[in-house]
Amino acid sequence: MRLKSILLAVLVLIALGMGCARKEPAKEKTPQTTPPETTPDVVTTASIVDNEADFEKAISSSGTWIICTVKDLTFDKELVLDGEYTNGKKDAEGKDIIQRKIALYTQDENRNVTKRFTLTAPKLTINSPNARIQSGTFKGDLYVLADNFQLVDATVEGNIYFASDKAKSTFKMDDKSQVTGKQEVRK
Repeated sequence: MRLKSILLAVLVLIALGMGCARKEPAKEKTPQTTPPETTPDVVTTASIVDNEADFEKAISSSGTWIICTVKDLTFDKELVLDGEYTNGKKDAEGKDIIQRKIALYTQDENRNVTKRFTLTAPKLTINSPNARIQSGTFKGDLYVLADNFQLVDATVEGNIYFASDKAKSTFKMDDKSQVTGKQEVRK
């Protein structure tokens, strides 16, 4: 219980830090006649999950941009990562950054990975653009329909099937990641 409390506190601090760290360009002060635009909190908050039902809700199109597991999860059915989300940050042109992340790990206050988890399912379909699986293991086959999918410090014990040449050509995997099966386009 104490570990969960510490983990939750660390993740909340990280989420708050991401929201507070944004710097807006200096603007000329003018009298305000309309309320400022606000961004919903769900853009920068994580969904911390410790059971299968909450994980399924978090990866749905009505979920959150980042899904953080705090234990191994096992499914006997196919899963779908759906929806387009922003991560609360802006690019150099001031546009919202689109991203989706399945975080299969916990971390300390210095962002060092403290524990890794395994997500097991026969199939996980990636429909969300700019999605990634990070710092854990997925056991099953991945079906990537969206562009710019990434593995970051992650292992896939299975195959990765891409729905198009573009989905495959925009796939990135760092040198800490590995795929035990094949990687091929299946139209």
